[in-house]
Amino acid sequence: MHELRIAEDLLGIVTEVAAEKGLKKVTKVNVSLGKLVQIVPGLLETAFNEAASGSVAEGASINIETVPVRLECRICGTEFMPDGNSFECPECRLSDIDIKNGNELFINSIEGE
Repeated sequence: MHELRIAEDLLGIVTEVAAEKGLKKVTKVNVSLGKLVQIVPGLLETAFNEAASGSVAEGASINIETVPVRLECRICGTEFMPDGNSFECPECRLSDIDIKNGNELFINSIEGE
C-alpha cells in the first residue's frame, strides 16, 4: 500500500510548513490528486489520519480534489480528455500525446491555528 508512504511524505511537508508558519495545530490539508497517480483517495485519507497520530496534524481533515486527465496531441495540437483507457487523439487518431493534467499530487493549502 503505497498510500501510507505518500501520506507520511505529505505529513512531513505539513509538519515542516506548520513549524515555519508557527501553527500549533493543523486542522485541514487540501490536496490535488491526478487521476493517473493511481492512489485511492479513501486509502490516502485513512493513511494520512494514521500517520498524523501524535503530530501537529492529528485530527486534521484531508480534502482531496481529484484532477481529471487532460491530454494534448503532439501532432495536431488538439487538447482532449481521454475516452476510457484510450489515449488516442480524437482528431488525427495518433497516440503521440503530452499529459497536461492528471498526474499531479500536491498540497494546495494547509489550514490551522
